[in-house]
Amino acid sequence: MGTAQRPWEADFDAGFARRLGRSPQELGLTSATESCPDIWELDNGDFAFIGREATDAYDERLPAGVSVAQDERIVIVPRSTLLAAKRDIPDA
Repeated sequence: MGTAQRPWEADFDAGFARRLGRSPQELGLTSATESCPDIWELDNGDFAFIGREATDAYDERLPAGVSVAQDERIVIVPRSTLLAAKRDIPDA
């Protein structure tokens, strides 16, 4: 019996293409030189979010119809990070 294929799988060979929005330093979200949170478009068109891992904190209170697979994580990024990225997110 084979395992079911998901309609989408992450391509772990994809590279970082460009930052969306402004750096965490520009947004005043970190005091470190290189630190999260951040949003990046990958060279295959997918997106990578760098933030705080929060799966355990939310696991017991997910809305109906929402689940997190064994190999998935809930990642939290600040509102200001996503809003700063809005202009860089393609419409299609």
